[in-house]
Amino acid sequence: MKNVVIIGAGPAGLTAAYTLLKESKDFHPVIIEASGDIGGISRTAKYKGNRIDIGGHRFFSKDKDIMKMWTDILPLQGAPSKDDAVLGRMRAFSDDKNADPEKTDDVFLLRTRVSRIYYRRRFFDYPISLKPATFINMGFVNTVKAGFGYLGSVFHKLPETSLENFYINRFGKPLYRMFFEDYTEKVWGVHPSNISADWGAQRVKGLSVWKLITTALSKPFRKKDGKVETSLIEEFYYPKYGPGQLWEKLADIDKELGAELLMHREVVSVSEENGVVTGVTVRNTDEASPDFGREEFIPCDYLVSSMPVKDLVSAFGNAPDDVNGIASELPYRDFITAGLLLDRLELENKTKMDTINNIVPDCWIYIQERDVKVGRLQIFNNWSPYMVDDMNKHIWVGMEYFCNEGDEMWNMPSEQFEDFAVGELEKIGIIKKSHVIDKFSARVKKAYPAYFGTYKDFGRIREWLDGYKNLFCVGRNGQHRYNNMDHSMLTAINAAKAIISGSSDKENVWNVNTEKEYHEEKSDKD
Repeated sequence: MKNVVIIGAGPAGLTAAYTLLKESKDFHPVIIEASGDIGGISRTAKYKGNRIDIGGHRFFSKDKDIMKMWTDILPLQGAPSKDDAVLGRMRAFSDDKNADPEKTDDVFLLRTRVSRIYYRRRFFDYPISLKPATFINMGFVNTVKAGFGYLGSVFHKLPETSLENFYINRFGKPLYRMFFEDYTEKVWGVHPSNISADWGAQRVKGLSVWKLITTALSKPFRKKDGKVETSLIEEFYYPKYGPGQLWEKLADIDKELGAELLMHREVVSVSEENGVVTGVTVRNTDEASPDFGREEFIPCDYLVSSMPVKDLVSAFGNAPDDVNGIASELPYRDFITAGLLLDRLELENKTKMDTINNIVPDCWIYIQERDVKVGRLQIFNNWSPYMVDDMNKHIWVGMEYFCNEGDEMWNMPSEQFEDFAVGELEKIGIIKKSHVIDKFSARVKKAYPAYFGTYKDFGRIREWLDGYKNLFCVGRNGQHRYNNMDHSMLTAINAAKAIISGSSDKENVWNVNTEKEYHEEKSDKD
Protein backbone atom coordinates (compact mmCIF):
# COMPACT_ATOMS: atom_id res chain seq x y z
CA MET A 1 0.00 0.00 0.00
CA LYS A 2 1.36 3.42 -0.96
CA ASN A 3 1.57 6.32 1.47
CA VAL A 4 -0.02 9.56 0.34
CA VAL A 5 0.83 12.45 2.64
CA ILE A 6 -1.79 15.19 2.42
CA ILE A 7 -0.95 18.58 3.90
CA GLY A 8 -4.01 20.37 5.24
CA ALA A 9 -7.36 19.22 6.68
CA GLY A 10 -9.44 21.71 4.72
CA PRO A 11 -11.85 21.03 1.83
CA ALA A 12 -9.06 20.07 -0.60
CA GLY A 13 -7.08 17.82 1.72
CA LEU A 14 -10.10 15.97 3.11
CA THR A 15 -11.54 15.50 -0.38
CA ALA A 16 -8.26 14.12 -1.71
CA ALA A 17 -8.24 11.47 1.03
CA TYR A 18 -11.92 10.66 0.48
CA THR A 19 -11.45 10.19 -3.28
CA LEU A 20 -8.39 7.98 -2.86
CA LEU A 21 -10.17 5.77 -0.32
CA LYS A 22 -13.46 5.51 -2.22
CA GLU A 23 -11.90 4.75 -5.60
CA SER A 24 -8.94 2.54 -4.69
CA LYS A 25 -7.67 0.13 -2.05
CA ASP A 26 -4.02 0.79 -2.84
CA PHE A 27 -3.39 3.99 -0.91
CA HIS A 28 -3.03 5.04 2.70
CA PRO A 29 -3.71 8.77 3.15
CA VAL A 30 -1.98 10.55 6.04
CA ILE A 31 -3.56 13.97 6.56
CA ILE A 32 -1.36 16.52 8.33
CA GLU A 33 -2.98 19.59 9.89
CA ALA A 34 -0.95 22.34 11.56
CA SER A 35 -3.82 23.63 13.70
CA GLY A 36 -6.30 21.99 16.01
CA ASP A 37 -9.24 22.79 13.70
CA ILE A 38 -10.81 20.96 10.79
CA GLY A 39 -11.88 22.86 7.68
CA GLY A 40 -9.20 25.52 7.18
CA ILE A 41 -10.80 28.87 6.41
CA SER A 42 -14.06 26.92 5.93
CA ARG A 43 -14.15 25.95 9.59
CA THR A 44 -16.79 27.07 12.07
CA ALA A 45 -15.57 28.97 15.13
CA LYS A 46 -17.59 28.45 18.31
CA TYR A 47 -18.24 30.88 21.16
CA LYS A 48 -20.68 30.35 24.03
CA GLY A 49 -23.34 28.60 21.98
CA ASN A 50 -22.82 30.89 18.99
CA ARG A 51 -21.01 29.96 15.78
CA ILE A 52 -19.03 32.00 13.28
CA ASP A 53 -18.62 31.07 9.64
CA ILE A 54 -15.12 32.35 8.83
CA GLY A 55 -15.63 34.20 5.56
CA GLY A 56 -19.12 32.99 4.63
CA HIS A 57 -19.54 29.74 2.69
CA ARG A 58 -22.45 28.83 0.46
CA PHE A 59 -22.77 25.21 -0.59
CA PHE A 60 -23.82 25.21 -4.23
CA SER A 61 -21.83 24.09 -7.22
CA LYS A 62 -22.16 23.77 -10.98
CA ASP A 63 -20.56 20.35 -10.60
CA LYS A 64 -23.17 17.63 -10.00
CA ASP A 65 -20.63 15.25 -8.47
CA ILE A 66 -19.68 17.83 -5.86
CA MET A 67 -23.35 18.42 -5.02
CA LYS A 68 -23.87 14.67 -4.67
CA MET A 69 -20.83 14.28 -2.45
CA TRP A 70 -22.06 17.05 -0.16
CA THR A 71 -25.56 15.60 0.14
CA ASP A 72 -24.15 12.11 0.67
CA ILE A 73 -22.42 13.54 3.75
CA LEU A 74 -25.33 15.72 4.94
CA PRO A 75 -28.82 15.14 3.47
CA LEU A 76 -30.99 18.10 2.52
CA GLN A 77 -33.65 18.99 5.07
CA GLY A 78 -36.91 17.10 4.72
CA ALA A 79 -38.83 19.23 7.22
CA PRO A 80 -38.92 22.90 8.26
CA SER A 81 -36.05 24.42 10.23
CA LYS A 82 -36.78 26.40 13.38
CA ASP A 83 -37.23 29.73 11.60
CA ASP A 84 -39.09 28.16 8.64
CA ALA A 85 -41.68 26.79 11.06
CA VAL A 86 -42.17 30.07 12.93
CA LEU A 87 -42.53 32.08 9.72
CA GLY A 88 -44.60 29.47 7.88
CA ARG A 89 -42.00 29.44 5.14
CA MET A 90 -42.29 26.66 2.57
CA ARG A 91 -39.21 25.43 0.74
CA ALA A 92 -38.34 22.67 -1.72
CA PHE A 93 -37.70 20.16 1.05
CA SER A 94 -36.30 16.73 0.22
CA ASP A 95 -38.35 13.57 0.63
CA ASP A 96 -36.09 12.42 3.47
CA LYS A 97 -38.33 12.80 6.51
CA ASN A 98 -35.44 11.71 8.74
CA ALA A 99 -33.60 14.89 7.73
CA ASP A 100 -35.56 17.03 10.17
CA PRO A 101 -33.37 19.89 11.50
CA GLU A 102 -35.34 19.92 14.73
CA LYS A 103 -34.58 16.25 15.36
CA THR A 104 -31.13 15.68 13.84
CA ASP A 105 -27.94 17.69 13.49
CA ASP A 106 -26.61 16.00 10.35
CA VAL A 107 -28.58 17.98 7.80
CA PHE A 108 -28.25 20.66 5.13
CA LEU A 109 -30.65 23.60 5.28
CA LEU A 110 -31.93 25.21 2.10
CA ARG A 111 -31.43 28.96 2.47
CA THR A 112 -32.36 32.07 0.54
CA ARG A 113 -29.38 34.17 -0.40
CA VAL A 114 -29.68 37.90 0.21
CA SER A 115 -26.51 39.95 -0.17
CA ARG A 116 -26.55 43.71 -0.45
CA ILE A 117 -24.17 46.64 -0.55
CA TYR A 118 -24.30 49.28 2.18
CA TYR A 119 -23.14 52.53 0.61
CA ARG A 120 -23.95 56.14 1.52
CA ARG A 121 -26.00 54.64 4.42
CA ARG A 122 -28.31 53.00 1.89
CA PHE A 123 -28.80 49.49 0.55
CA PHE A 124 -27.99 48.44 -3.02
CA ASP A 125 -28.47 44.96 -4.46
CA TYR A 126 -25.40 42.77 -4.87
CA PRO A 127 -24.62 42.21 -7.68
CA ILE A 128 -25.90 45.65 -8.68
CA SER A 129 -29.39 45.32 -10.21
CA LEU A 130 -31.37 47.58 -12.52
CA LYS A 131 -34.31 48.01 -10.14
CA PRO A 132 -35.82 51.48 -9.63
CA ALA A 133 -34.51 51.49 -6.05
CA THR A 134 -30.95 51.33 -7.37
CA PHE A 135 -31.38 54.52 -9.39
CA ILE A 136 -33.27 56.27 -6.59
CA ASN A 137 -30.48 55.52 -4.13
CA MET A 138 -27.82 56.58 -6.62
CA GLY A 139 -29.57 59.85 -7.37
CA PHE A 140 -30.30 61.42 -10.76
CA VAL A 141 -26.84 62.87 -11.37
CA ASN A 142 -24.98 59.66 -10.49
CA THR A 143 -27.41 57.60 -12.57
CA VAL A 144 -26.78 59.76 -15.64
CA LYS A 145 -23.02 59.59 -15.08
CA ALA A 146 -23.20 55.82 -14.72
CA GLY A 147 -25.19 55.47 -17.94
CA PHE A 148 -22.84 57.56 -20.03
CA GLY A 149 -19.83 55.94 -18.35
CA TYR A 150 -21.07 52.48 -19.31
CA LEU A 151 -21.71 53.57 -22.91
CA GLY A 152 -18.16 54.91 -23.03
CA SER A 153 -16.83 51.53 -21.85
CA VAL A 154 -18.77 49.76 -24.61
CA PHE A 155 -17.10 51.76 -27.38
CA HIS A 156 -13.68 52.24 -25.81
CA LYS A 157 -12.12 49.17 -24.23
CA LEU A 158 -9.04 49.54 -22.04
CA PRO A 159 -6.20 47.00 -22.15
CA GLU A 160 -6.91 44.55 -19.32
CA THR A 161 -3.57 45.02 -17.66
CA SER A 162 -5.11 45.53 -14.21
CA LEU A 163 -8.21 44.77 -12.16
CA GLU A 164 -9.16 48.44 -12.46
CA ASN A 165 -9.34 48.24 -16.25
CA PHE A 166 -11.14 44.90 -16.01
CA TYR A 167 -13.94 46.50 -13.96
CA ILE A 168 -14.12 49.68 -16.05
CA ASN A 169 -14.51 47.62 -19.25
CA ARG A 170 -17.56 45.88 -17.77
CA PHE A 171 -19.23 48.61 -15.74
CA GLY A 172 -17.85 51.97 -16.85
CA LYS A 173 -15.74 54.31 -14.76
CA PRO A 174 -18.50 55.92 -12.62
CA LEU A 175 -19.93 52.58 -11.44
CA TYR A 176 -16.41 51.29 -10.90
CA ARG A 177 -15.59 54.24 -8.67
CA MET A 178 -18.85 53.93 -6.74
CA PHE A 179 -18.95 50.20 -6.11
CA PHE A 180 -15.55 48.64 -6.78
CA GLU A 181 -12.57 50.96 -6.33
CA ASP A 182 -12.62 51.72 -2.61
CA TYR A 183 -13.98 48.35 -1.54
CA THR A 184 -11.36 46.47 -3.54
CA GLU A 185 -8.61 48.54 -1.95
CA LYS A 186 -10.12 47.87 1.48
CA VAL A 187 -10.03 44.12 0.85
CA TRP A 188 -6.55 43.88 -0.72
CA GLY A 189 -4.71 46.82 0.78
CA VAL A 190 -3.57 48.02 -2.67
CA HIS A 191 -5.30 50.01 -5.40
CA PRO A 192 -7.05 47.96 -8.15
CA SER A 193 -4.69 49.50 -10.71
CA ASN A 194 -1.93 47.42 -9.08
CA ILE A 195 -3.85 44.12 -8.97
CA SER A 196 -3.78 41.60 -11.79
CA ALA A 197 -6.89 41.28 -13.95
CA ASP A 198 -6.63 37.53 -13.20
CA TRP A 199 -8.56 38.15 -9.99
CA GLY A 200 -11.50 39.52 -11.95
CA ALA A 201 -11.35 36.61 -14.35
CA GLN A 202 -11.35 34.31 -11.32
CA ARG A 203 -14.20 35.89 -9.37
CA VAL A 204 -16.27 38.14 -11.64
CA LYS A 205 -15.90 36.46 -15.04
CA GLY A 206 -18.89 37.16 -17.31
CA LEU A 207 -20.68 39.58 -14.99
CA SER A 208 -21.17 43.04 -16.50
CA VAL A 209 -23.78 45.75 -16.97
CA TRP A 210 -24.85 44.01 -20.20
CA LYS A 211 -25.29 40.78 -18.27
CA LEU A 212 -27.46 42.62 -15.72
CA ILE A 213 -29.58 44.08 -18.53
CA THR A 214 -30.16 40.75 -20.27
CA THR A 215 -30.87 39.02 -16.94
CA ALA A 216 -33.43 41.65 -15.98
CA LEU A 217 -35.17 41.44 -19.35
CA SER A 218 -35.23 37.63 -19.50
CA LYS A 219 -36.15 36.86 -15.89
CA PRO A 220 -39.94 37.07 -16.35
CA PHE A 221 -39.73 34.51 -19.17
CA ARG A 222 -37.44 32.03 -17.48
CA LYS A 223 -38.79 28.64 -16.54
CA LYS A 224 -38.21 27.25 -13.08
CA ASP A 225 -37.75 23.63 -14.01
CA GLY A 226 -33.95 23.73 -13.92
CA LYS A 227 -33.66 23.50 -17.72
CA VAL A 228 -32.51 27.08 -18.13
CA GLU A 229 -30.12 29.33 -16.28
CA THR A 230 -30.44 29.25 -12.52
CA SER A 231 -28.55 31.78 -10.46
CA LEU A 232 -26.73 30.63 -7.37
CA ILE A 233 -27.43 34.04 -5.91
CA GLU A 234 -30.98 32.97 -5.07
CA GLU A 235 -30.60 29.77 -3.00
CA PHE A 236 -27.88 27.65 -1.47
CA TYR A 237 -27.36 24.72 0.88
CA TYR A 238 -25.95 25.31 4.33
CA PRO A 239 -25.02 22.89 7.14
CA LYS A 240 -27.14 23.30 10.26
CA TYR A 241 -24.12 24.39 12.31
CA GLY A 242 -22.06 26.10 9.64
CA PRO A 243 -19.49 24.90 7.09
CA GLY A 244 -17.12 23.36 9.61
CA GLN A 245 -19.80 20.81 10.47
CA LEU A 246 -19.56 19.24 7.02
CA TRP A 247 -15.75 19.13 7.03
CA GLU A 248 -15.67 17.65 10.52
CA LYS A 249 -18.10 14.99 9.32
CA LEU A 250 -15.93 14.30 6.24
CA ALA A 251 -12.85 14.01 8.46
CA ASP A 252 -14.66 11.33 10.50
CA ILE A 253 -15.63 9.51 7.30
CA ASP A 254 -12.05 9.62 6.05
CA LYS A 255 -10.82 8.09 9.30
CA GLU A 256 -13.49 5.38 9.16
CA LEU A 257 -12.35 4.54 5.61
CA GLY A 258 -8.73 4.20 6.75
CA ALA A 259 -7.12 7.63 6.63
CA GLU A 260 -4.76 8.77 9.35
CA LEU A 261 -5.35 12.30 10.65
CA LEU A 262 -2.51 14.02 12.51
CA MET A 263 -3.54 17.31 14.10
CA HIS A 264 -1.15 19.96 15.44
CA ARG A 265 1.55 18.90 12.99
CA GLU A 266 3.41 21.71 11.26
CA VAL A 267 5.47 20.90 8.18
CA VAL A 268 9.11 21.74 8.87
CA SER A 269 10.70 20.41 5.70
CA VAL A 270 10.06 18.40 2.55
CA SER A 271 12.60 15.77 1.51
CA GLU A 272 13.29 14.76 -2.10
CA GLU A 273 15.66 12.69 -4.19
CA ASN A 274 16.19 13.05 -7.92
CA GLY A 275 12.95 14.94 -8.56
CA VAL A 276 10.81 12.71 -6.34
CA VAL A 277 9.38 13.74 -2.96
CA THR A 278 10.29 11.11 -0.36
CA GLY A 279 8.62 12.48 2.75
CA VAL A 280 7.98 15.39 5.11
CA THR A 281 9.27 16.28 8.55
CA VAL A 282 6.62 17.64 10.90
CA ARG A 283 6.76 19.28 14.32
CA ASN A 284 4.16 18.78 17.08
CA THR A 285 2.60 22.17 17.86
CA ASP A 286 0.18 21.04 20.59
CA GLU A 287 1.37 22.83 23.74
CA ALA A 288 -0.81 20.53 25.86
CA SER A 289 0.91 17.42 24.49
CA PRO A 290 3.95 15.77 26.12
CA ASP A 291 5.32 15.54 22.55
CA PHE A 292 5.16 19.31 22.02
CA GLY A 293 8.06 20.39 19.81
CA ARG A 294 8.92 16.83 18.82
CA GLU A 295 9.78 16.32 15.14
CA GLU A 296 9.09 13.18 13.12
CA PHE A 297 9.68 12.12 9.54
CA ILE A 298 6.72 10.77 7.55
CA PRO A 299 7.70 8.94 4.34
CA CYS A 300 5.48 9.19 1.29
CA ASP A 301 5.02 7.86 -2.21
CA TYR A 302 2.95 10.91 -3.12
CA LEU A 303 2.58 14.37 -1.60
CA VAL A 304 -0.64 16.38 -1.96
CA SER A 305 -0.17 19.90 -0.65
CA SER A 306 -2.77 22.53 0.19
CA MET A 307 -0.37 24.55 2.34
CA PRO A 308 0.54 28.07 1.17
CA VAL A 309 2.88 27.91 -1.83
CA LYS A 310 5.16 30.39 -0.11
CA ASP A 311 5.67 27.98 2.79
CA LEU A 312 5.88 24.87 0.61
CA VAL A 313 8.75 26.28 -1.46
CA SER A 314 10.54 27.31 1.73
CA ALA A 315 10.07 23.81 3.19
CA PHE A 316 11.93 22.25 0.25
CA GLY A 317 15.02 24.31 1.03
CA ASN A 318 16.56 23.66 -2.39
CA ALA A 319 14.58 25.88 -4.74
CA PRO A 320 16.52 27.94 -7.30
CA ASP A 321 17.17 31.53 -6.32
CA ASP A 322 14.54 32.96 -8.68
CA VAL A 323 11.86 30.56 -7.40
CA ASN A 324 12.77 31.35 -3.79
CA GLY A 325 12.64 35.05 -4.51
CA ILE A 326 9.22 34.91 -6.15
CA ALA A 327 7.75 32.61 -3.50
CA SER A 328 9.11 34.55 -0.53
CA GLU A 329 7.38 37.71 -1.78
CA LEU A 330 4.05 36.13 -2.77
CA PRO A 331 1.36 38.36 -1.26
CA TYR A 332 -1.48 37.24 0.98
CA ARG A 333 -4.25 39.03 2.80
CA ASP A 334 -4.96 38.04 6.37
CA PHE A 335 -8.32 38.19 8.06
CA ILE A 336 -9.91 39.07 11.39
CA THR A 337 -13.55 38.56 12.22
CA ALA A 338 -15.35 40.16 15.16
CA GLY A 339 -18.44 38.37 16.46
CA LEU A 340 -20.97 40.61 18.18
CA LEU A 341 -24.00 39.30 20.10
CA LEU A 342 -26.76 41.91 20.00
CA ASP A 343 -30.30 42.34 21.22
CA ARG A 344 -31.20 44.47 18.19
CA LEU A 345 -30.00 46.10 14.98
CA GLU A 346 -30.70 49.67 13.97
CA LEU A 347 -31.31 48.63 10.35
CA GLU A 348 -34.94 48.58 9.26
CA ASN A 349 -36.23 45.68 7.19
CA LYS A 350 -37.84 47.38 4.20
CA THR A 351 -37.87 44.24 2.08
CA LYS A 352 -40.86 41.98 1.50
CA MET A 353 -39.08 39.06 3.19
CA ASP A 354 -40.33 37.90 6.58
CA THR A 355 -37.67 37.31 9.23
CA ILE A 356 -37.61 36.53 12.93
CA ASN A 357 -38.12 39.82 14.82
CA ASN A 358 -38.16 41.53 11.41
CA ILE A 359 -34.38 41.87 11.19
CA VAL A 360 -32.92 42.60 7.75
CA PRO A 361 -32.80 39.35 5.72
CA ASP A 362 -29.20 39.63 4.51
CA CYS A 363 -26.73 36.77 4.84
CA TRP A 364 -23.98 39.29 4.41
CA ILE A 365 -23.69 42.98 3.69
CA TYR A 366 -20.79 44.52 1.79
CA ILE A 367 -19.78 47.64 3.71
CA GLN A 368 -18.59 50.12 1.10
CA GLU A 369 -18.57 53.17 3.36
CA ARG A 370 -15.25 54.98 3.06
CA ASP A 371 -15.11 56.13 6.69
CA VAL A 372 -14.77 52.65 8.21
CA LYS A 373 -12.39 49.72 7.69
CA VAL A 374 -14.87 46.86 8.06
CA GLY A 375 -15.37 45.04 4.75
CA ARG A 376 -18.39 42.80 5.22
CA LEU A 377 -21.02 42.14 7.84
CA GLN A 378 -22.53 38.67 8.22
CA ILE A 379 -25.83 38.08 10.01
CA PHE A 380 -25.61 34.49 11.13
CA ASN A 381 -29.29 34.22 12.10
CA ASN A 382 -30.03 34.35 8.37
CA TRP A 383 -27.44 31.70 7.47
CA SER A 384 -28.93 29.29 10.00
CA PRO A 385 -31.04 29.89 13.11
CA TYR A 386 -28.91 27.27 14.82
CA MET A 387 -25.80 29.47 14.55
CA VAL A 388 -27.10 31.73 17.35
CA ASP A 389 -27.79 30.72 20.95
CA ASP A 390 -31.36 32.11 20.93
CA MET A 391 -32.78 33.32 17.61
CA ASN A 392 -35.76 34.93 19.34
CA LYS A 393 -33.69 37.13 21.64
CA HIS A 394 -30.32 37.64 19.99
CA ILE A 395 -28.74 38.66 16.71
CA TRP A 396 -25.27 37.24 16.08
CA VAL A 397 -23.21 39.13 13.52
CA GLY A 398 -19.68 38.82 12.18
CA MET A 399 -17.65 41.84 11.08
CA GLU A 400 -14.93 40.98 8.57
CA TYR A 401 -11.65 42.87 8.40
CA PHE A 402 -8.86 42.42 5.89
CA CYS A 403 -5.32 43.14 7.05
CA ASN A 404 -1.71 41.97 6.92
CA GLU A 405 -0.14 39.79 9.57
CA GLY A 406 1.94 42.04 11.80
CA ASP A 407 0.23 45.33 10.92
CA GLU A 408 -1.47 47.63 13.42
CA MET A 409 -4.86 45.96 13.19
CA TRP A 410 -3.45 42.43 13.38
CA ASN A 411 -1.39 43.28 16.47
CA MET A 412 -4.26 45.01 18.26
CA PRO A 413 -5.21 43.18 21.51
CA SER A 414 -8.47 41.25 21.08
CA GLU A 415 -10.53 43.33 23.50
CA GLN A 416 -9.31 46.59 21.95
CA PHE A 417 -10.04 45.30 18.44
CA GLU A 418 -13.55 44.21 19.42
CA ASP A 419 -14.28 47.64 20.92
CA PHE A 420 -12.95 49.22 17.73
CA ALA A 421 -15.30 47.04 15.66
CA VAL A 422 -18.30 48.02 17.78
CA GLY A 423 -17.43 51.69 17.29
CA GLU A 424 -17.31 51.27 13.52
CA LEU A 425 -20.77 49.68 13.27
CA GLU A 426 -22.18 52.37 15.54
CA LYS A 427 -20.54 55.07 13.42
CA ILE A 428 -22.38 53.99 10.27
CA GLY A 429 -25.71 53.56 12.01
CA ILE A 430 -26.03 49.77 12.03
CA ILE A 431 -25.94 49.23 15.81
CA LYS A 432 -25.82 51.09 19.09
CA LYS A 433 -23.12 50.17 21.58
CA SER A 434 -25.72 49.78 24.33
CA HIS A 435 -27.24 46.81 22.48
CA VAL A 436 -24.01 44.75 22.45
CA ILE A 437 -24.29 41.78 24.82
CA ASP A 438 -21.01 39.99 24.13
CA LYS A 439 -17.97 40.11 21.79
CA PHE A 440 -15.52 37.66 20.25
CA SER A 441 -12.77 37.73 17.62
CA ALA A 442 -10.76 35.26 15.56
CA ARG A 443 -7.73 35.68 13.30
CA VAL A 444 -6.85 33.76 10.14
CA LYS A 445 -3.41 33.88 8.50
CA LYS A 446 -3.06 33.75 4.71
CA ALA A 447 -6.82 33.70 4.19
CA TYR A 448 -6.66 35.17 0.69
CA PRO A 449 -3.88 34.59 -1.85
CA ALA A 450 -3.38 37.95 -3.57
CA TYR A 451 -2.94 38.82 -7.24
CA PHE A 452 -0.26 41.48 -7.17
CA GLY A 453 3.47 41.75 -6.45
CA THR A 454 5.42 38.67 -7.52
CA TYR A 455 2.20 36.87 -8.45
CA LYS A 456 2.90 37.94 -12.05
CA ASP A 457 5.81 35.47 -12.03
CA PHE A 458 3.87 32.62 -10.40
CA GLY A 459 4.24 30.50 -13.52
CA ARG A 460 7.91 30.00 -12.69
CA ILE A 461 7.00 28.56 -9.27
CA ARG A 462 4.44 26.25 -10.82
CA GLU A 463 6.99 25.07 -13.40
CA TRP A 464 9.48 24.19 -10.65
CA LEU A 465 6.93 22.45 -8.40
CA ASP A 466 5.53 20.46 -11.34
CA GLY A 467 9.02 19.10 -11.84
CA TYR A 468 8.34 16.80 -8.88
CA LYS A 469 6.26 14.12 -10.55
CA ASN A 470 4.69 12.83 -7.32
CA LEU A 471 3.76 16.29 -5.94
CA PHE A 472 0.27 17.73 -6.49
CA CYS A 473 -0.71 21.24 -5.37
CA VAL A 474 -4.40 21.62 -4.56
CA GLY A 475 -6.82 24.06 -3.00
CA ARG A 476 -6.83 27.81 -2.56
CA ASN A 477 -3.45 28.27 -0.92
CA GLY A 478 -1.94 25.22 -2.57
CA GLN A 479 -2.40 26.86 -5.97
CA HIS A 480 -2.33 30.51 -4.84
CA ARG A 481 -5.71 30.90 -6.48
CA TYR A 482 -8.91 32.40 -5.07
CA ASN A 483 -10.92 29.17 -5.34
CA ASN A 484 -14.33 28.50 -3.86
CA MET A 485 -14.82 25.31 -1.83
CA ASP A 486 -16.08 23.32 -4.80
CA HIS A 487 -13.14 24.40 -6.95
CA SER A 488 -10.72 23.40 -4.19
CA MET A 489 -12.43 20.03 -3.98
CA LEU A 490 -12.20 19.52 -7.74
CA THR A 491 -8.46 20.18 -7.71
CA ALA A 492 -8.15 17.48 -5.04
CA ILE A 493 -10.38 15.02 -6.90
CA ASN A 494 -8.34 15.48 -10.06
CA ALA A 495 -5.09 15.03 -8.13
CA ALA A 496 -6.37 11.84 -6.50
CA LYS A 497 -7.48 10.44 -9.85
CA ALA A 498 -4.07 11.18 -11.34
CA ILE A 499 -2.41 9.37 -8.44
CA ILE A 500 -4.70 6.36 -8.83
CA SER A 501 -4.00 6.19 -12.57
CA GLY A 502 -0.25 6.59 -12.05
CA SER A 503 -0.16 9.82 -14.06
CA SER A 504 2.17 12.70 -13.25
CA ASP A 505 0.27 15.11 -15.52
CA LYS A 506 -0.91 18.12 -13.47
CA GLU A 507 -2.92 19.98 -16.14
CA ASN A 508 -6.33 18.80 -14.94
CA VAL A 509 -5.43 19.87 -11.42
CA TRP A 510 -4.31 23.38 -12.38
CA ASN A 511 -7.07 23.93 -14.94
CA VAL A 512 -9.93 23.87 -12.42
CA ASN A 513 -11.76 27.20 -12.23
CA THR A 514 -10.14 28.75 -15.28
CA GLU A 515 -13.34 28.90 -17.35
CA LYS A 516 -14.43 32.40 -18.27
CA GLU A 517 -18.08 32.47 -17.22
CA TYR A 518 -19.32 34.06 -14.02
CA HIS A 519 -18.60 31.68 -11.15
CA GLU A 520 -21.96 32.17 -9.46
CA GLU A 521 -24.14 30.95 -12.27
CA LYS A 522 -25.25 27.59 -13.50
CA SER A 523 -26.73 27.00 -16.92
CA ASP A 524 -28.62 24.20 -18.58
CA LYS A 525 -25.33 23.08 -20.15
CA ASP A 526 -23.86 22.21 -16.74
